[in-house]
Amino acid sequence: MKDLHLDKLYEAIKGITTKRDSKSPIKVENIGRTYLIIGLGNPGREYRNTRHNVGFMVLDRIAERLGKEFSRIQFKALITTGIYHNCKIILAKPQTFMNKSGIPTKSLKNFYKLDLDELLIVYDDIDLPFGTIRIKQSGGSAGHKGMNSIIQHLSTQDFSRLRLGVGRPEGEKQAANYVLKPFSKEEESLLDAFVDSAADAALLTIDSGTSDAMTKFNKSVF
Repeated sequence: MKDLHLDKLYEAIKGITTKRDSKSPIKVENIGRTYLIIGLGNPGREYRNTRHNVGFMVLDRIAERLGKEFSRIQFKALITTGIYHNCKIILAKPQTFMNKSGIPTKSLKNFYKLDLDELLIVYDDIDLPFGTIRIKQSGGSAGHKGMNSIIQHLSTQDFSRLRLGVGRPEGEKQAANYVLKPFSKEEESLLDAFVDSAADAALLTIDSGTSDAMTKFNKSVF
């Protein structure tokens, strides 16, 4: 009788649901920590396949693996959520254009009440050769406008970032114009593998921590 009573009590507790206001953060039972991954890029079809949007590409790949789609906007960002290894992951692609990426980043971080170690920024880096991945626990922006905005709005540089090498322009080409151009045909043939490895790196950072991810992925993919 005692065991039967406990079984009924367990089923009653398991069946409890909590009403949630539409403006409240999503709470998932039996899930561990929540992480926010921000992929940087520019909205609009004309920027879709450009070097500056590789952050968007990586988040699309992660969403695909989680069986999710970017179906809603929150704080000027396209977002979706999924579960990975008992962690809740919020994927966000700011729609503010690159130089205002800090606005949705700060709003989402504060709304979901996340610590800085629960935030990862994924973005392009012209100072790294194409196909190179670099994970860092903190640091400056190196002139990247999206990172400038995030550092300014968070008032700190102490958050993890996943830098994706897109190569530096040759000769006298301006970097600002270079990153808004599509990848070359040679780069396009390698892009899928690069994005796949970057998605692996982002998920390992969430799963095992920045140090383990740095050890495995801080190198060229090719």
